[in-house]
Amino acid sequence: MATLMIQGTTSDAGKSTVVAGLCRVLKRRGFNVAPFKPQNMALNSAVTVDGGEIGRSTALQAQAAGVAPHSDMNPVLLKPESERGAQVILRGRVHGHMDALDYHAFKRTAKLSVMAAWQSLNQRFDVIIAEGAGSPAEINLRKGDIANMGFAEAVDCPVLLVGDIDRGGVFAQLVGTLELLSDSERLRTKGFIINRFRGDIGLLTPGLSWLEDRTGKPVLGTLPFVSGLLLDAEDAIAGVHAEKQRQTLNVIVPRLPRISNHTDFDALRLHPQVSLSFVHEGQPIPPTDVIILPGSKSTLSDLAWLKRNGWVAAIARHLRYGGRVLGICGGFQMLGEWVDDSNGLEGPAKRASGLGLLALTTRMMAGKQLRNVAGVMIEEGVRVTGYEIHNGVSAGRALETPLFDLGTHQDGAVSEDGQVLGTYLHGVFDSPDTCAALLKRLGLSAPEPVDYTAHRERELDRLADTLEAHLDIERVLALLSEAP
Repeated sequence: MATLMIQGTTSDAGKSTVVAGLCRVLKRRGFNVAPFKPQNMALNSAVTVDGGEIGRSTALQAQAAGVAPHSDMNPVLLKPESERGAQVILRGRVHGHMDALDYHAFKRTAKLSVMAAWQSLNQRFDVIIAEGAGSPAEINLRKGDIANMGFAEAVDCPVLLVGDIDRGGVFAQLVGTLELLSDSERLRTKGFIINRFRGDIGLLTPGLSWLEDRTGKPVLGTLPFVSGLLLDAEDAIAGVHAEKQRQTLNVIVPRLPRISNHTDFDALRLHPQVSLSFVHEGQPIPPTDVIILPGSKSTLSDLAWLKRNGWVAAIARHLRYGGRVLGICGGFQMLGEWVDDSNGLEGPAKRASGLGLLALTTRMMAGKQLRNVAGVMIEEGVRVTGYEIHNGVSAGRALETPLFDLGTHQDGAVSEDGQVLGTYLHGVFDSPDTCAALLKRLGLSAPEPVDYTAHRERELDRLADTLEAHLDIERVLALLSEAP
């Protein structure tokens, strides 16, 4: 039972994709492997097989490993609710709300959850590929660290350090990070991976030789920039510039400050008949066919942002001209008449008017709804799968015309004119039949089926093929054999 940890010089250096690729490589070689992220800060999350909540990128890594995502794989998940505060989730369950200083003091307790989860995985898997968070060189966060070297030291595992050459300064990233580590941390750093390289490798070779001479650490691989790679992002909204043969349905999504699970839209970004774009603060709101209000970790705060940034008038004008609106989770709640968070579950206690497009009200209630669901689209009879992650409970006349029948309950709402739709379900576009049926509801006359789940599998295999070709997998396996 061996653990190898992948750490990065910066956020978005490529740790998540390297871990996903390694999980798929090891799975293909017959290993019983699991991903592990001790601590993650992200608003993209997934529901696990044990009914918990983990980061979306870790769930993708579990898919790469061919195993069901489990709350032990990401024992500490921080979901930001403001610039200084976050919801703290331990082993899949909400523990509470903390500001940054309180959480810093809490890390000793959080470490107990991290170690218990790691030990539980150790009993069930041959290999664990762990992923760090941010950078191990953030010296202001070193005390009580559980995300990077603090964890690696606690379990005594080897570390590989990833640097992103596409940003520039990769040698400074790697050398500088190494210099800021303790002696024991430098010793357990067994080598480097350079990520997102473009160009002639011959021009890079002198730099690689210098790096190995300067640090005494080997470069285990230089991974090329993988063009068009579209996989579930940990948190940031990645730019995808795929060329579309035709763009027959234009979709815009407001880039809410606390947008959650924007991975809901990856299938639409992939779809050959859809042009989807996020509209950021300060950008003009363009004419479009469909407006989708996404999920939110702080529904009332993001609703206020919509109002401040002109979306109320833009949505009203959009509907007057026959456009469609879809709300997902927090976006569904915003479509109603009122949102009541008198208990302050997602921020300061308050109640505010919604957009008034659906006859329903929502009250935030303690006890987050976490479940994977399956059912049918009521009008079309098409099978639907998805997952729920929300606090709110909605009530009102609009729910008498639901969108989905999930067996145990009905979900969503459709306005009388069919222009406004809402659902609590995330992931509804991932299934080809559901995606096609929803796009038809949203105005696309003859939508093609796009299977995003199959796309994920192809992308994971493409990623694994890249690692097999450009990373010294035998040296990685040797590190695993040396690990305690």
